[in-house]
Amino acid sequence: MRLAILDCATLVDPSLEKYASIGALVESWLRRFLHEASFVIIPIAHGAEFPNPSDYDGFVLPGSEVGVYDDTPWMGPLGDYLRNLRDLRKPLLGICFGHQMMAHSFGGRAAKAGYGMCVGRRRFAVDGTKLEVSVMHQDQVLTPPPNAQVIGSSDYCPNAVIVYHFPALSCQFHPEYEDDFVEDCIGVIAGMGALNDQEASAAHTTLETPEDSAFFGEMVAAFFREHI
Repeated sequence: MRLAILDCATLVDPSLEKYASIGALVESWLRRFLHEASFVIIPIAHGAEFPNPSDYDGFVLPGSEVGVYDDTPWMGPLGDYLRNLRDLRKPLLGICFGHQMMAHSFGGRAAKAGYGMCVGRRRFAVDGTKLEVSVMHQDQVLTPPPNAQVIGSSDYCPNAVIVYHFPALSCQFHPEYEDDFVEDCIGVIAGMGALNDQEASAAHTTLETPEDSAFFGEMVAAFFREHI
């Protein structure tokens, strides 16, 4: 099983340089559930060309610091590429920005949700199972695409996990983020003025709740095994 991770993020703050790329964080998480898979990280945000779909069995589109409404050189081509993967019925997983970009590309709507930056630990229900997972976003899917099924939500994010009528699955939360990374990101976000002191303190406090995303990891592994 050969999976391509289309990395659309850049860790631009110096305090985050000690961490691997977002693509590498995703790979590390997925390896715990897909032992048989091999991974190639393709840094789209740094100008890498989109790969030939026939070279890979499946694809992952992780998070990014940009939104679907931003004018990056690769945003339009990415939408075209995702629709091509859909037509080829290549299995596709989206996380956070990937979740939003998939909905945007397949006929739904993603945008700023009006609640500001949400970061830390939140509870979601996915297929009837409660998960405590990390989040880091101000956008979300406001309107799911036609024929898509919402199977996960939270009190503030109703369209949090989506499955499609072609081989595609996406989530708003970040099962791949470790707590130390989230802690440092809270500081970066607060330093940018997107969180005040009280909000940053509250975000740190949410991380006292243990992370529990294994159920979703097993779901993702089963998804790729079923469709590859």
